[in-house]
Amino acid sequence: MENRSKLTMSKVIERFSYGCGDFGCNIIYTAMSAFLLFYYTDYAGVNAFAVGTIMMVSRFFDGISDVIMGVIVDRTRSKYGKARPWLLRMCVPFALSGILLFSVPTSWASAPKLVYVFITYNLVSTVIYTAINVPYSALNALMTQDPYERSVLSIFRNLLATAGTLTINTFTLPLVEYFGDNTSAWTKTFCVFGLLAVAAFLVNFFGTKERVRSVASESGNAEVVPFKVGIKALFRNKYWIMMTGMLALFFLMYSVNGGATVYYAKDILGDRNLVGTINGIFNVVQIAGMFFIAMLVKKYGKRNVFALGLVLDIIGMLVLNFSGGAISLIVISSVIRGVGNACGGATMWAMVSDTIDYGEWKTGVRTEGLVNSACSFGYKIGNGIGSALLGLILEVGGYVGEAAAQSASALASIKVCFVWIPVAVYLIGLVIMKFYHLDREFDGIIEDLKNRAKNKQEV
Repeated sequence: MENRSKLTMSKVIERFSYGCGDFGCNIIYTAMSAFLLFYYTDYAGVNAFAVGTIMMVSRFFDGISDVIMGVIVDRTRSKYGKARPWLLRMCVPFALSGILLFSVPTSWASAPKLVYVFITYNLVSTVIYTAINVPYSALNALMTQDPYERSVLSIFRNLLATAGTLTINTFTLPLVEYFGDNTSAWTKTFCVFGLLAVAAFLVNFFGTKERVRSVASESGNAEVVPFKVGIKALFRNKYWIMMTGMLALFFLMYSVNGGATVYYAKDILGDRNLVGTINGIFNVVQIAGMFFIAMLVKKYGKRNVFALGLVLDIIGMLVLNFSGGAISLIVISSVIRGVGNACGGATMWAMVSDTIDYGEWKTGVRTEGLVNSACSFGYKIGNGIGSALLGLILEVGGYVGEAAAQSASALASIKVCFVWIPVAVYLIGLVIMKFYHLDREFDGIIEDLKNRAKNKQEV
C-alpha cells in the first residue's frame, strides 16, 4: 500500500513537472498574443500595420527554424534524452529574450524602432522560443505511449499553461502600473516574469523522464532518419495533416482574438481593466474544468471531448457578443468559454502525440521532433498570419492608438477580430473532426507496434 502511494505521488509530481514547461512557455506566448501589439502601438509608438507585417514575415522564418529544431531534437543523444537537455540549455536565454522584446527604445526614430522590433521579435520567436518549445512539445510522446496517461499529461500541460496565461493576463497591467505605467515599466515587469519562467523550466527538466523509444531502437537497429524520409512520412500521415491544419487555424484565431482582447475591453466595453474579468474568470473556469476532463476523455474519447469544446466556445463567444456590456453576461460567457477551452486544451496535444504512433505504424518511421516541429511550423504560420491580420484589420478599420474615442468602423474591426474570426475557426474545426477516427484505431495500432518490436528482437 505504501509503495502504491509513493508511485501515485511520483506520477502526480511528474505530471505537474511536465505541465510547468507550458507555464514557462506561456509567459512569453501569452504576452506576445495579448499585450505585445498593444505595447507597440500605445507605449512604444510603432505603427500597427508595420508591426503586423513584421510578425507575419517573421513567422515564416520561425516555421523554418521549427523544422530545423525538430531534426536537431530527433538527432540529440544525451543521458537526459532527446528533448529534456534543451529545456535546461535554453531557459535563461528564453527569459532574457522576453525582456528585450518589451524594451523598445522609444527615443529612436520610426525606422530604427522597426529594425529593433524585427530583430528582437525574431530572436524570441524564430530562435529562442523554437529551441525550447519544440523539444517541450515532443516530450509528451517520449514520456509514455499510454493514451490515457498522455491525456492526463495533456491536461496538466493545459492546466499549467492556463495558469501561465492567467498570471500574464492578471498581473501584467497592474505590474506595469506599479512600476510607473511607462515604457520602462514594461521592461521591469518582464524581468519579474523572466525569473518565473526560468524556475518553471527547471522544474520541468528535473521532474520528468523520457522512456519511449522507436521499434528500431528497441530492436537495437536505430538509425538517424534522413530529413527527406521523415518529411515524406509526415505527408502520408493523414491524422497529422488534420491536426496540423487544426493547430494552424487555432493559433491564427488565438493571435487575432488574444491580441484584440485589450482593445475589446477598452473600446467596446469601455474599461481596459475588464481584460482581467474576461480572461480571469475564463482561465479559472478552464483550470477547474481540467479536473473533470480526464473522466470525459476516458468515457467518450479525445475527439468527442474536443468537439464538445468547440461547440461551447461558439456559444460562449455569441453570448459575449450580444451581452451589451452587461457584467452578468460577460461572466456567463467566460464560464462557458472556459469549459470549452478546457475540453480543447486537455485533448489537443495528446491527439498530436497519438499521430506520432500512427505515423510509425503507417510508415515505419518515428520522428517525435519532426512531427511536433512541423505542427509548430503550421501553427506559427497561422499565428503570424493572425498577427498581421489583426494589425491589418485594425488599420483598415481606422483604429488610432492615441484617440480618445474610436470610429464606428474601428469598433466594428475590433468585433470582427475578437468574436467573428474565432466563431468561424471553431466551425471549421467541427468539420475537420468529422474525419478524425484515430481514437478508435489507437489500441490496435499500439498492439501491432509492440508485436513488430518483439518480432524484430527475436530475429
